[in-house]
Amino acid sequence: MSSSSSSAPFTRAVVNSVRKLYPEALADKSFDNTGLLLEAPFDPIRRQMNSVLLTIDLTTAVADEAIDRKDSIVVAYHPIIFRGLKSLTLADTQQQSLLRLAQEGISVYCPHTAVDAVPGGLGDWLADIVTGTLTDPEPPPDDTSTTASSPDEPKTPDDPFITVPTDPETPKAQKPTEPSEPKIPETPNVDGPMHTSPKHFEATKLKRDHTASSSHTRSTINPSVHKLAEFEDAGMGRIITFKKAERLSNIIERIARGMGNPPAFPIAIPQGKQIDEISILSVGICAGSGGSLLNNLDVDLLFTGELSHHEALAAIEQGKVVISLFHSNTERGYLKQVMQDKLYAAVSEEWPRLRKEIKRRDRDELSDAWEEALNDENVNVEVSESDRDPYGIVISRKSAPG
Repeated sequence: MSSSSSSAPFTRAVVNSVRKLYPEALADKSFDNTGLLLEAPFDPIRRQMNSVLLTIDLTTAVADEAIDRKDSIVVAYHPIIFRGLKSLTLADTQQQSLLRLAQEGISVYCPHTAVDAVPGGLGDWLADIVTGTLTDPEPPPDDTSTTASSPDEPKTPDDPFITVPTDPETPKAQKPTEPSEPKIPETPNVDGPMHTSPKHFEATKLKRDHTASSSHTRSTINPSVHKLAEFEDAGMGRIITFKKAERLSNIIERIARGMGNPPAFPIAIPQGKQIDEISILSVGICAGSGGSLLNNLDVDLLFTGELSHHEALAAIEQGKVVISLFHSNTERGYLKQVMQDKLYAAVSEEWPRLRKEIKRRDRDELSDAWEEALNDENVNVEVSESDRDPYGIVISRKSAPG
């Protein structure tokens, strides 16, 4: 049986599984490039492990990780190829990653907006966080502040939740100043680094609270034009409508916990307003870059990963609130929270079926190496440890009092 004419059988099982969970027909083909973007030839003599690496972005660091782990396939949410290529060279870092992965026999599949669109996909995951349907398994007692923990619990300089200022006479939990009148802390006098290392979002594992689903309704902003039997409610973006207006501060707290309690994230509110004064009845949600989907939406809050300056300005001029977490921070947590388990279950069902099919169809042509590959029952799905948003949050430091 020729190995150079096909990808690894385990890779095919993974691709079949991803397509079943996130059909390519649901992706927004007006701009997106989803599917199997790199199909590496299979060499049974030096085959890869029966493992999948999930990532949002296929960076050089993630490619190194996949090669070191000997994965069979990388499932990268964002397509590493968006437009037609006239060449593949080592001079371009992304093309270099593709060439290195192909050399190692590692394929790349990119589902992108198909993950956004499916019911139970990325859009619904974010909606679950906003509504409290997904909650912290053990929320801290009496934790009402999204900016800092209790003053009775001193923080070390390397703590990711350190806040500024830290003078003992200054309350740690303060109402944010209006966007037009920011308060700039005085330049600290310190012996050492003026800032922490950049902190990156890391979503925590949440549990499902079924009672929260009764407190709101949700709909799709842009329903899919492709009506698939098992995905009738598919489409881009979600609109949440609460049965009773929610305090903005409560929604901020849910988002913070859902995103792993980051030290800070951008929020835009109408001038002259304070967070504690604002109530929210409806929320428009879009993972990643939400401008084209959320603009002119008649809701109280826009929750997305990225909104341009002028789009955010227009929103608050209309009396809306904007929460933006940096592009991929609205996407990355879904991999560990949802996709990892879903894909593991799907591949664990598909891999035995495909192995049996290949053995029956090609039994007279299988080499010993192919037989060994098909007898390997292992299935492993992991989330990249190298993947992260390019933007981190840097926190200013002040020296300890006295």
